[in-house]
Amino acid sequence: MASSLRISRLISRSFSSTSFFSRGGNGFLGSRQSKFSTSAAIEEEPIKPSIQVEHTQLLIDGKFVDAASGKTFPTLDPRTGEVIAHVAEGHSEDVDRAVSAARKAFDHGPWPKMTAYERQRILLRVADLIEKHNDELAALETWDNGKPYEQAAKIEVPMLVRLIRYYAGWADKIHGLTVPADGPYHVQTLHEPIGVAGQIIPWNFPLLMFAWKVGPALACGNTIVLKTAEQTPLSALYAAKLFHEAGLPAGVLNVVSGFGPTAGAALASHMEVDKLAFTGSTDTGKVVLELAAKSNLKPVTLELGGKSPFIVCEDADVDQAVELAHFALFFNQGQCCCAGSRTFVHENVYEEFVQKAKARALRRVVGDPFKGGIEQGPQIDSDQFEKILRYIRSGVESGATLETGGDKLGNKGFYIQPTVFSNVKVHLSSCIFTLSEETLKS
Repeated sequence: MASSLRISRLISRSFSSTSFFSRGGNGFLGSRQSKFSTSAAIEEEPIKPSIQVEHTQLLIDGKFVDAASGKTFPTLDPRTGEVIAHVAEGHSEDVDRAVSAARKAFDHGPWPKMTAYERQRILLRVADLIEKHNDELAALETWDNGKPYEQAAKIEVPMLVRLIRYYAGWADKIHGLTVPADGPYHVQTLHEPIGVAGQIIPWNFPLLMFAWKVGPALACGNTIVLKTAEQTPLSALYAAKLFHEAGLPAGVLNVVSGFGPTAGAALASHMEVDKLAFTGSTDTGKVVLELAAKSNLKPVTLELGGKSPFIVCEDADVDQAVELAHFALFFNQGQCCCAGSRTFVHENVYEEFVQKAKARALRRVVGDPFKGGIEQGPQIDSDQFEKILRYIRSGVESGATLETGGDKLGNKGFYIQPTVFSNVKVHLSSCIFTLSEETLKS
């Protein structure tokens, strides 16, 4: 959840300093859409990205290789539900190979023994290469994930560059301490790399989650086995290739694509993994923690989801509050673990807020994320698409007022109308509530 808060803060700052939603497109971009209700535009032939998918294999010990089983799985275009590419499906044997490569690279390779300055130089070269390949990475991210290309190309990939440079800067600034002690003793602490880091990332911000996992681990001198989300494997494989082009030694960064119950479980329970980091759902986080505990009791960092209420007080600037609440909920198609899906509004400004929130949702520009000016693309896949529609039906059945939206948009892909409920019961998960003086005080 903390990382999504950082994403929202950084991107909202970037939006405030650019004309992000008003620019026309070029390169990968095309014409502008006008309203979410214009479903005919979604029925047009989707824009074909100007990039070829080159890397669909596992990256183990510096080489792209097939899964040991030879199996692949399809990664889908959320605009249409059609197959983009077939990607190698890693299983426990592949995780074993990747961990073995990472262990060898840590125990016998140059990376952890390299001077911090040299590690820093390699990471800075990585950042330069990512910056050079900004458009290709953004196109893969949009194609595989469905987020607006402008968001990926102008905000998220530049943030990826910034993050890698930030962590590169830490490489030679990791210091131990000398500690005062009673008596004729010298006491000091020394910070050393922990070893092989297992990392599991989600699908909502693939490249940024990749950076937050890989950046600090590499800066400290660790080696890595990273499992991508099965919905979005493509951009991490491309980025990992750039790490090796920059001079990262073989075996230091290994990427395994696959599914949670197979590849993810094998990584979480592996006896040769020294540290585990996971970002995803709370339910899966519990499983990951249990697997880590039952194996070698490896330390685990969990970053899980949660609901984040947005509160509008009586003296708020209603127009600004509406815009901020709209961003808090709909940013990244609402696929954010700190999404402001519950809005509490003081009763004295409630009706004004509801009408303006409804109007803002109706103005939201939904369509092919490769088109210029699009604010909202499709949901990531059919599972999330159907889950959201179930939540909407639940709201209607519970007696809430459906102010706008409430249905799919178009007849292909995973587009959903921006939806706002009012007059809801507090137990509902996505809505606008009335707040009285007494409610606020309590």
